Amino acid sequence: MQTKKILLSSAMAFAVMAVGTATVSSAAGVNSKPLRNAVTLEGVRAHQQALQDVADNNDGTRASGTPGFDASLRYVKRQLDAAGYLTSVQRFEFAYFEELVPAVFKQLSPELITYVYDKNHLTMDYSASGNVSGVVQPVNDNIIPPTENSSSTAGCQAKDFDGFIPGNIALIQRGGCDFADKVANAAEAGAVAAIIFNEGNPGDPERIPLFGGTLGTPADIPALSVAFAFGRKLSNAAESVTLRIKTDTISEIRQTANLLAETRTGRTDRVVVVGAHLDSVGAGPGINDNGSGTAGILEIALKISELKIKPVNQLRFAFWGAEESGLIGSQHYVDGLTKAERDAISLNLNFDMIGSPNFGRFVYDGDGSDSEPAGPNGSAQIEEVFNSYFTKSDLAFKSTAFDGRSDYGPFIERGIPAGGLFTGAEDIMTAKEATLFGGKAGKAFDPCYHQACDTFDNNSDTGLDQMSDAAADAVLQFAMIPTRVRGNSTARDGAVASVNRDTFDFRGGHLRR
Repeated sequence: MQTKKILLSSAMAFAVMAVGTATVSSAAGVNSKPLRNAVTLEGVRAHQQALQDVADNNDGTRASGTPGFDASLRYVKRQLDAAGYLTSVQRFEFAYFEELVPAVFKQLSPELITYVYDKNHLTMDYSASGNVSGVVQPVNDNIIPPTENSSSTAGCQAKDFDGFIPGNIALIQRGGCDFADKVANAAEAGAVAAIIFNEGNPGDPERIPLFGGTLGTPADIPALSVAFAFGRKLSNAAESVTLRIKTDTISEIRQTANLLAETRTGRTDRVVVVGAHLDSVGAGPGINDNGSGTAGILEIALKISELKIKPVNQLRFAFWGAEESGLIGSQHYVDGLTKAERDAISLNLNFDMIGSPNFGRFVYDGDGSDSEPAGPNGSAQIEEVFNSYFTKSDLAFKSTAFDGRSDYGPFIERGIPAGGLFTGAEDIMTAKEATLFGGKAGKAFDPCYHQACDTFDNNSDTGLDQMSDAAADAVLQFAMIPTRVRGNSTARDGAVASVNRDTFDFRGGHLRR
């Protein structure tokens, strides 16, 4: 995953939040101090250490479809079983991808050139393994920058490959349809590999450089992505250029699971789903992303049991699988609900990265006041609870958009209110944000995002402690609220929020189109 962008509040909202002038009330008005006192930094960190130990014993990763994920699930389940929760494991299949070594990409003729991985090219997720050579053959004649109001559709239909010579390498411009369609059509036409180059749209900087792309499901041929300028250069020299492409990947269907844990008391027609994804990326142990959210909600669940809190509304703690592969676990869960089961869910709270080393305090923008669109009706009330807590605690905060790139996405698509917290990923903290949060300007919120260095040490104790307390407060408020969470949003009741699925296949930012 290449990017994880956050949409921040406007300058006016920034100023209001910075001085802590919000005057909103909590959902149920419950005193959460006993629970917050019980949910200690030491307790949350102990769970993170357990997840680090799991990764250390399983090739350094806890990715879904690996033994490290299965061991993580067993650890969390043991804790919740012992605390008296009703647990269940929901198994499902998903497309697993792992690049074993960086792809080799060379020009063999008219001159020998070795291209550099992550500078000149990237392997598309779900690319097949292969070691092939062939002549470059452009697909369609639309190898020019499209206008602002048009898009390339090269390779989107089988007829685009009329006259394609089997054994050649297909060069395809991005645009018009999913990458998977282009690569599948290329394979059907006899291409031994596919190269998809960026579209080159004027005025859109994201459609010009090298990009990370995903095919979504296992492909039959190797597939690379390159920048627009690179693709145009290859196109101009086509038929005289021979390339070699070597990829070494695992791209297959595997099984993983969601873990669900319910309280034995509380109204089952007003369920509060509290979620965090349990999996890491393949590159590392994922102790911030998302061992922090996992550890935080696990400790909250355990302390609710220990303090013998009897929720008015049933709490359902969810530890999602395969989030890093495209929100697969949460999507599977939501898709499998009957209408009655879906209607019984009052709201979803999502905690994905709450301990970033150079942290910010970001709250999902439920009312859409700083970013469009608003969440489904009731999301504003969720945002209000977090804002109220931070205001009363004299902690500055900002809003971040519902862009559908974490596990709340499938919930808001079905009109279920949602909200949550986030401390930032690989985006760079600005000077204003550094003043607001006390961090380091010019540095990433999480410099180890999706890397091997996302270990137990990749953490801010201060940030994790503050966000765990905010999460505990919100969970308790909504556990005790005597009504459904509806009616406080600018969105209409049952509204389905728009999620940018055409651009982002999953939270980390690999593109699928």
